[in-house]
Amino acid sequence: MALSSDEIERYARHLVLREVGGPGQARLKAGCVLVIGAGGLGAPLIQYLAAAGIGTIGIVDDDTVSLSNLQRQIIHGTPDIGRPKVESAAEAVARLNPHVRVTAHACRLTPENAPSLLEGYDLVADGSDNFSTRYAVSDACFAGKKPLVTAALGAFDGSLTTIRAHETGPGGEPNPTYRCLFPSPPPPGSVAPCAEAGVLGALAGVMGSLMAMEVIRALAGFGEPLVGRLLMVDARSMRFETLHYAWDPDNPLNGAGVRTGPEAAPAEQTPQPR
Repeated sequence: MALSSDEIERYARHLVLREVGGPGQARLKAGCVLVIGAGGLGAPLIQYLAAAGIGTIGIVDDDTVSLSNLQRQIIHGTPDIGRPKVESAAEAVARLNPHVRVTAHACRLTPENAPSLLEGYDLVADGSDNFSTRYAVSDACFAGKKPLVTAALGAFDGSLTTIRAHETGPGGEPNPTYRCLFPSPPPPGSVAPCAEAGVLGALAGVMGSLMAMEVIRALAGFGEPLVGRLLMVDARSMRFETLHYAWDPDNPLNGAGVRTGPEAAPAEQTPQPR
């Protein structure tokens, strides 16, 4: 896709990068990314994707902006309190980069609507804040053959990985699924929600920015994605560690003897939204 003179100036610092250049920037312009959640992770993620020139950004969120969001959800402002987050985020993208198209999905992603929401997108970035959505997204990405960048936040820690379970690794073995890493969600009540446990606002910015890096690398076609690797961030000691994980032949999606394709995702094993 050709870049206009305005885009050439706008993306000048990308264009001089050997790893991106004109071809990489054109791939970003042609890219379509679905972002799940316009909250702590989604806020910086959406802004950096827009600044990078991703052609189309879909945003899924059914919530409205509240005052307590503004400590970390920096795509929204005080005048946006009470507004749907998808609307506030879309306006912020328009102010930042008019070359980016935003598709707002003012709904909650569920196992039932996930396939239709993912349709037409090249990649999914999940910044949701609950396990039911994470499992629904990851199962739908496997069934729809979509790469998934997924992150999570704790009070002072975060994690990030990329799932490409519809593809095989260099040795011919299937890539791991989200269920290979986390076979099942923790027991209800064992993980305190953000409203109870709290979260360091700037940590959301760090993890959302790292998500954007993964997405941009995947679309522009450079670097090594976090497939089979879980990046863990400890904000107390500013320590970054990487945990390697592998395909589990017993996982219910692409395990040994399991059929692949849309029929492989076992709906009865997918946690339902709360």
